[in-house]
Amino acid sequence: MAEYWSTLDVDLHLSVDPASGRRVGLEQALREAVRDGRLAAGTRLPSTRTLAVELGLARGTVSAAYDQLVAEGQLVAVRGSGTRVAEAAARGAAGAAGAAGAAERGSPRAAPATAPAHPTTPALSIAPLGSGGESVNRPGGAQARPFALSLRPGTPDLSHFPRAAWLRASRRALNAAPNDVFGYGDPRGRVELRRALAEYLGRARGVLADPERIVIVSGAVQGLALLGQVLGGVVAMEDPYIPLFHDVVRANGAQVLPLPVDDDGARVDLLSGRRYRDVEAAIVTPSHQYPIGSTLHPARRQALVEWARDDRRLIVEDDYDGEFRYDRQPVGAVQGMAPDRTVYLGTASKTLGPGIRLAWMVLPEHLIGPVTEAKLYADHQSEALGQVTLAEFITSHDYDRHVRAARLRYRRRRDLLAERLHTRAGRPAAGFALGGIAAGLHALVRLEPAGMSEEEVLRRAAEFDLELEGLGGLWHTPNAFASSGARPQGIVVGFGSPTEAAYPRALDALVRTLSWR
Repeated sequence: MAEYWSTLDVDLHLSVDPASGRRVGLEQALREAVRDGRLAAGTRLPSTRTLAVELGLARGTVSAAYDQLVAEGQLVAVRGSGTRVAEAAARGAAGAAGAAGAAERGSPRAAPATAPAHPTTPALSIAPLGSGGESVNRPGGAQARPFALSLRPGTPDLSHFPRAAWLRASRRALNAAPNDVFGYGDPRGRVELRRALAEYLGRARGVLADPERIVIVSGAVQGLALLGQVLGGVVAMEDPYIPLFHDVVRANGAQVLPLPVDDDGARVDLLSGRRYRDVEAAIVTPSHQYPIGSTLHPARRQALVEWARDDRRLIVEDDYDGEFRYDRQPVGAVQGMAPDRTVYLGTASKTLGPGIRLAWMVLPEHLIGPVTEAKLYADHQSEALGQVTLAEFITSHDYDRHVRAARLRYRRRRDLLAERLHTRAGRPAAGFALGGIAAGLHALVRLEPAGMSEEEVLRRAAEFDLELEGLGGLWHTPNAFASSGARPQGIVVGFGSPTEAAYPRALDALVRTLSWR
């Protein structure tokens, strides 16, 4: 069986510059990751064999780079324990980061880093997050009746939740937890989880995440609600996107402008235009746009960062499924390019399940105080026992193991989806194109004008008792079945949500749905 980077060891995100040479480029990338704090003291690095597979390098090249950094004191190699980041190197990085943070806190726009002990202003209300069994992350709202089969996006396969490993982590966490875990705590969240996330996000997603800059929230919905309260003003959001997210931001005090998306991601060039001159923040999904599935082009990433820095605007990066990339190492977070101008929003909803109700924001220095205060007024703090369990789950590397297994499972499902839709009912596929499959838990079936309409596909799917999501309901101004051709039509297929047993039957129904009569 071929070795895939996605199934080996712990995740480590590195961007190696080939212009410097392979060994020198790897050394520079590792030094930079230690220096800027993405690799914290004691962080275990992948084995030389694993990293060589991930980066497409010779194992000897990786060994030579490790040896050089060990000689410099950046890394330490202990027999039986692998290679880790040296304490002294990390202390130097922390000192540099602290100096930069002090400079930021000294700016006129900086805010206090902790919430006031006795709040004197009333909390702004947060819009209801849904009712009954409806998932708040499910785009487009609940269907009128249950379906026997579903390829609707929004959740992972919940039957694969790691129950045994989670239970072990919970027992370890509770045995080690101090008594105050059962009392009121810091609105930012348990320090155990914030520390674990700082290490994991720096290593796996390229995020510059000091624990003091992390706020734990109950989901992406609450994160956006808090930001809507704190930011106010005008916010740009990708179009199409999740309608609930538009509504949450609006309900909490911000005006929303749609930002078009194409195959290279959000049209960040438009942000410099007259229509967007009052925009103070842009909410984007750079790693895997929902629902189009595109990845933000490197040139657009750079343009987005420059736009934010030029006028002290803000990027809100929704990294909802950044761990799931199948054909190469995941694209790093934009936050690593501009941590002082980016809010990084991550969640356990896609890796573990939305029922965990844990997500996190990595904030610029000047937003820590306002967001912490808004969190205090909203619900004081997120549930603590789940936080310490997730912290133990991450630090024990059970989280890495679970993500790697899930990544392999979903890649196989992605491959099967592409294979089945390559031919329909024994005939070459026609009338649609499959896109957005390099990453994530969903794909976009683009419907061609000469083929079936979106309305007809959804109607036929219902005849086969199959639940699907149409692209039309995800625009800022819904236009599900427009005949004008101004907007593309398509079906968003969630290949992550069915159980292993149900997935082949759901694909059979999808093939029949897309087959001509």
